Amino acid sequence: MAANRWWRRAGRGSGSGSPGSRRPPARSPARSPALQRRPERVTVKYNRRELQRRLDTERWIDRRLEELYRGRETEMPDEVDIDALLELETDTERAQALQAILKSCTTSIEEFIQELLPQLQGLPKQQVLQNPDPDETPP
Repeated sequence: MAANRWWRRAGRGSGSGSPGSRRPPARSPARSPALQRRPERVTVKYNRRELQRRLDTERWIDRRLEELYRGRETEMPDEVDIDALLELETDTERAQALQAILKSCTTSIEEFIQELLPQLQGLPKQQVLQNPDPDETPP
């Protein structure tokens, strides 16, 4: 019993019995100084302001389409593809594409188009906003 007490005081045992039954000390995982602790909230790497601007534009389009097609929701287009509009070179091409999309609208769409075109200026495409998947390899 006195031997067990000596073993504990020396910090060499767990106090569970004989000196031959000692366990190795618990080790904390070694951390490399090069590894930094990740922040608690990992969000996106793209500009949040640009994402919010795009979301606001999409909501504005939805509201305006509901106004234009009030009472005729079945005729309303499923969506206005902002990325397809952004790929077009000029505002004239964008206006023509919008007129083709909204051809079933009986009310005047000129005001809608004239308000939308400035909002599209400088708006990033969806592919730019998405983070690349780390598991995917580029083609």
